[in-house]
Amino acid sequence: MDIHEYQAKELFRNAGIPVPPGEVAETADQAEEIASRFGGTVVVKAQVHTGGRGKAGGVKLASSAQEAREYAENILGMTIKDLTVKKVLVTPAEDIATEAYVGVLIDRATQRPMFMVSPEGGVDIEEVAATNPEAIRKLRIDPRYGLLPHQAYSLATFLYDDPAQIKQATRVMGQLYEAFTRNSCSLAEINPLIVTPAGDVKAIDAKVSIDESALFRLPEVADYRDLDAEPASETKAREAGLSFVKLDGDVGCCVNGAGLAMATMDLVKYYGGEPANFLDIGGSSNPDKVVSALEIITADPNVKAILFNIFGGITRCDDVANGIVEAARRIDIQPPIVIRLTGTNEEEALEILKEAGFSAFTSMDEVVEKAVELAAQA
Repeated sequence: MDIHEYQAKELFRNAGIPVPPGEVAETADQAEEIASRFGGTVVVKAQVHTGGRGKAGGVKLASSAQEAREYAENILGMTIKDLTVKKVLVTPAEDIATEAYVGVLIDRATQRPMFMVSPEGGVDIEEVAATNPEAIRKLRIDPRYGLLPHQAYSLATFLYDDPAQIKQATRVMGQLYEAFTRNSCSLAEINPLIVTPAGDVKAIDAKVSIDESALFRLPEVADYRDLDAEPASETKAREAGLSFVKLDGDVGCCVNGAGLAMATMDLVKYYGGEPANFLDIGGSSNPDKVVSALEIITADPNVKAILFNIFGGITRCDDVANGIVEAARRIDIQPPIVIRLTGTNEEEALEILKEAGFSAFTSMDEVVEKAVELAAQA
């Protein structure tokens, strides 16, 4: 789950990281009032779950409260990468002597948190990695011990030469790791971590992603979810208890079990097609889940064929069949549906589908090949 910059900064402040003050405005009048209270030059920043806000005109430097109002009026309602800006963060501008990058993420290969730091901040870390990989230092952390003081110091010395700045940055490293672990983050990033002309180290930007699997024990963090900032299909899938990821293809996939879902997507690619989604209905036998799954899939205008691949273990094939029939009654399903049901109550399921006018395959290769063929014909 991604969260907004102002929310990420709140998590950082709670961990003790030096973050400049800031307040959120939903109207231009509010932005003007906040800027007036701060006084001096402020930054007006669009709050959307994407990067590239500055390039899109979503970050502006305002020298007065009136100018902040004008910028907020322009930014609110603008679209940045298909996301509509509904809030802006107003924060005092900082004088910047240097910029660095500091981030913690999960290294999938070692299943450990990993620090990435670079003295080249203020730009995408991917850009630094491509143009100057020597400017990045990585450090994988043993989760049994966490970030040790000497490790934090070593990272800080890669960024700075000044002892006072090294001391401050060492403390920030520890605080960032605390925020990362305390809030079950998959990513916690400061870009840039600045040094002011007075020598103060501050985090003037923040980006955080939370592991959704941990939200049940982090209710205060779960409240950060912005439903307006995520696709409606993902919201509906989560509410229905479905695992769903939108993709760019035209074969809508409805499968039970993550492993079978991945294998199905691989087979779609093998036969020359492109999966439109990852959708796992899970192991429960609930026809309503199937109805919800089909509502989500058919809402995607790119879907040209719908593929069901169900291996009935805990999931009963007859329940899935009933769900398909019920969905066909409730909603107008335009794309053709191809179905493979095998396993628990397979014969009952095939009979239910036959009575409703559907046919089903038992071979996984045959059903996937047919789905890809129908999508190509459409």
